Amino acid sequence: MPRDVTMPQLGMAQDAGKIVSWLKAPGDAVAKGEALFEVETDKAVMEVEAAEAGFLTNVTAEAGAEVAVGAVIARISDSAEDVAEDAPATGPEPAAGPDASDDLPEGRSVTMPQLGMAQDAGRIVAWLVAPGDAVSADAALFEVETDKATMEVPAGVDGYLAATLAQAGEDVPVGQPVAIVSKTKPTRTATRSAAAPVSTPSAPPAPEQTAEAPETARAPIAPAPGGRILASPKARRLALEEGLDLADLVAAGHPQPYHVKDLEVLRALPSRTAAPATATVAAAPRSLMAEVPAEGFDAFAAWAAEAAGLDAEALLAGLAGAGLDAPATVAVERAGQSRAYAVPATRTLSGVAPTEAAPDLILRDLRGTALRTVSMGAEPVPVLTVLNSPHGLTLTLDCAAGALDAPAAIALLTTFAGRMEQPLRHLL
Repeated sequence: MPRDVTMPQLGMAQDAGKIVSWLKAPGDAVAKGEALFEVETDKAVMEVEAAEAGFLTNVTAEAGAEVAVGAVIARISDSAEDVAEDAPATGPEPAAGPDASDDLPEGRSVTMPQLGMAQDAGRIVAWLVAPGDAVSADAALFEVETDKATMEVPAGVDGYLAATLAQAGEDVPVGQPVAIVSKTKPTRTATRSAAAPVSTPSAPPAPEQTAEAPETARAPIAPAPGGRILASPKARRLALEEGLDLADLVAAGHPQPYHVKDLEVLRALPSRTAAPATATVAAAPRSLMAEVPAEGFDAFAAWAAEAAGLDAEALLAGLAGAGLDAPATVAVERAGQSRAYAVPATRTLSGVAPTEAAPDLILRDLRGTALRTVSMGAEPVPVLTVLNSPHGLTLTLDCAAGALDAPAAIALLTTFAGRMEQPLRHLL
């Protein structure tokens, strides 16, 4: 079945991208994960990979074209001759923005981000800022749910939330505006449904009305493999800070995935015993750092690619997963893209394969950036980060205290550092 190729959103404040060059010609065979084209934003030039295997067809945007986020620019088809009759002659225009209406406050549009190459829409889970409140560029503005995860989306710009253009529970296409952030405190705010016409004004709600936006019914989701609990990052963080156990919601039969609103149910469960106030201190996140030479991994990666056809992402996943209880799932984040790999119980690198399972560990490969140190704090799962340093590679591990105890955290980073310095140890 043909799959649309869309302009990805590589930054939260990005609403368009410029195609630098196509790395494949129409009719060429394309493998899943193979670089398809280069796109330039206001911050960087990045390669965009194919989400499916097939043949590149229906290319509608040439090199040099400025394309709106979410616009269809090509297709991955089952054959080189498979040309869709309804394929657009040119890339579609961006979704009508809120600035086209005089009924809305002036400001910068915040659009629904594309959090995965196969994503064409996202569901608003909850607004984390009330209309009229100040917000910083890095502060979480709302939670969005896709078919793979629930994530917090930052505002991308400093200012005040002047309008919300979608309600909790609504599905919004990628690239469509969902909010307006103004530079100065607005004299009036607006809120409306994503389905409402742009020219139709909405009365400004009181902050408590926004907080009580109706929530759509959720169907129960089967437990994740390995007993993992599906929950948004903010829900996990608040539960950790308050000493709450999300497993109590599972035992009570409350449907997953869990969001901040579900913590009210968790707090009210009669079987739960309130954690002491000292739990927050005990739950301080762990952060470890190591430095290793870069030559060992670089030489091994070149050999593995030539001799066994293994790419660098799979190698990193296999070396990182060796420090976990196998089998495990490792998500490798590079160049704005994330791909999960299953590491088998045997820990053999040739057995590492792509998977759709939720990760047990995240590995961020930041060697191609200007960053030299990071300290991101605890996330829902442990995070290993690889950066360049003047002496080779800097490896960091950040995790919540509840995710790994001290000996396990030390063992994980030590094992990973040793295998990055001498990858051949992995084969012994």
